[in-house]
Amino acid sequence: MNSAGRFAPSPSGDLHVGNLRTALLAWLFARSTGRDFLIRLEDLDRVREGAAQRQLADLAALGLDWDGPVVVQSDRLDAYAAAVDGLVAAGETFECYCTRREIQEAPSAPHAPPGAYPGTCRELPEEDRVRRRAERPAAIRLRARVREFTVHDALHGDHTGAVDDFVLLRGDGTPAYNLAVVVDDAASGIDQVVRGDDLLSSSPRQAYLAQRLGYPIPEYAHVPMVLNEAGVRLSKRDGAITLRRLADRGYDAAAVLGMMSASLGLSAPGETVTAPELLRRFTPASLPREPWFFTAPE
Repeated sequence: MNSAGRFAPSPSGDLHVGNLRTALLAWLFARSTGRDFLIRLEDLDRVREGAAQRQLADLAALGLDWDGPVVVQSDRLDAYAAAVDGLVAAGETFECYCTRREIQEAPSAPHAPPGAYPGTCRELPEEDRVRRRAERPAAIRLRARVREFTVHDALHGDHTGAVDDFVLLRGDGTPAYNLAVVVDDAASGIDQVVRGDDLLSSSPRQAYLAQRLGYPIPEYAHVPMVLNEAGVRLSKRDGAITLRRLADRGYDAAAVLGMMSASLGLSAPGETVTAPELLRRFTPASLPREPWFFTAPE
């Protein structure tokens, strides 16, 4: 299996400029290091009809290509179940019956970060588990053996983050994000993860889980976000800054690629470039470390 990088959007709506810029960077990182570049659709949560097809079309319009078939998470439920079953059989998990509100209102352990799981169900007696099972379905949590874990990031250096008893399988049976991405990356040979730096804080948990499952820990590069005029991270609700809406304002895919490449210092403002040209210019060390404030052109 070839080593690979990836872009893994959620098909909950059209990709905005921030998503597209991250996809471009993931493609540049992978291609510049001789890796395959894979696409994975993370569709375990909300899905909007037709969004996946539009997302793939937008990536192609920018000149980004990918290797092999697109991976779809909802096709891989058996793989997630097998990973959880193995951890359960090895005694590495426990059932949790807490609601989000109960977790938020519970006293935190000393030195635990805000929102960390307080361990409420970790050592419940069996009679209590039987009673709680009758009240609500159990989530499955990893029985963490450490309080923190360190990963190395190409842009941020060593990053140490808290690790708690995080959820692997939700009460409704849906695999949790932290489980699915780790299982998928290992199965696809992905050893380079490039994504927005808002996800840096989740990397210690995912790397720790990969280690517990016997998987190699990938290389990380968490790239700067794109923010709107108010300094808020772009979301799919910011519909004016999708490729289609920008095209309605006279900015085609080539123009948007130029805007993004200029923001990365890979081209001059207004210069017409192609993805292969950017690949020849790409050097990770020269990437900006600050977010890009993007104003949708009128």
